[in-house]
Amino acid sequence: MKCVFCKLGETRPGNVTVTLSRKPADSGREESLVVLKNVPAEVCENCGEYYLNETVTDAVLRRGEDAARNNAEIEVLQFAA
Repeated sequence: MKCVFCKLGETRPGNVTVTLSRKPADSGREESLVVLKNVPAEVCENCGEYYLNETVTDAVLRRGEDAARNNAEIEVLQFAA
């Protein structure tokens, strides 16, 4: 697919690192930072922008929510579908 950001490159299957951060709204708890490595994505060959499909996005967000719920300050995980 054509990249919607740079409008020049085509996307190709690859793996990316996704970083999520979330500060809980309900308390003075610290921000949770989750780094997911080797996440499957479509990556633009020109600018490097990446696109996650719906299934992968759901899994990434679920892991981020789990980390925030468990009061993780920093968590680094290998993505496994």
